[in-house]
Amino acid sequence: MSKVVLKTENLGISFGGLKAVQNLNLEIKEKQLYGLVGPNGAGKTTVFNMITGVYKPTTGNFWLDGEDLTGKGQETINHKGIARTFQNIRLFNNMTVIRNVMVGLHNQPEYNCGVITSILRLPKHFKTERAMREKAKEILRIVGLEDERNNLSCNLPYGKQRKLEIARALATNPKLLCLDEPAAGMNPHETEDLMTIVRRIRDEYNITILLIEHDMKFVTGLCDEITVLNFGTSLVQGTPEVALSNPEVIKAYIGG
Repeated sequence: MSKVVLKTENLGISFGGLKAVQNLNLEIKEKQLYGLVGPNGAGKTTVFNMITGVYKPTTGNFWLDGEDLTGKGQETINHKGIARTFQNIRLFNNMTVIRNVMVGLHNQPEYNCGVITSILRLPKHFKTERAMREKAKEILRIVGLEDERNNLSCNLPYGKQRKLEIARALATNPKLLCLDEPAAGMNPHETEDLMTIVRRIRDEYNITILLIEHDMKFVTGLCDEITVLNFGTSLVQGTPEVALSNPEVIKAYIGG
């Protein structure tokens, strides 16, 4: 039996009198590619914000590898093993591609050589810097950006900026990688390439991946299982083919 990486139980949040998400129950297993889909305003990104510590749930709980992380802060949750990307790309625009990834590596204890060591430029500082650079190059290879490593991130085309944000999240060594509309704005060729990269990340790093996406071809071609949200509640869960053919799901998307 596969281990459950992320579990939510009656997870929900209200803003004033508005119930943005309510009674969400998920069980996402190890190495699973899991999709969270639904119309605009369904509450998908709000779910991401709760499990990454941006928002504190008002009801329910969630666990990562059996550890209750409900109400913990963003830094704590990231250290425990949940990383994410955003709908709107958030990179350090005036830093190189490789430096953007190295920022993510600072999350890991093996790359922490201490403030004094860094200020005095002791040998350990340079050894750590070399190790970080090699690890960053390895991650950039996975997403196809190794040749871009010395370019400024702001000079990358849109599709490559999306990949760089994924690489930076991957650098924090997550157990669960949350991708918020990773294929948004990409052309069909870039989308196909991204699907290959996401599978490679799952297989080579043994990472569980939870994604939000509006491109149903991307979802059906990639996800093992999905949950469809509408108005903050779960309509249906199951394989993409079964869930997306459900009459309630069709009604939610097209109305009537």
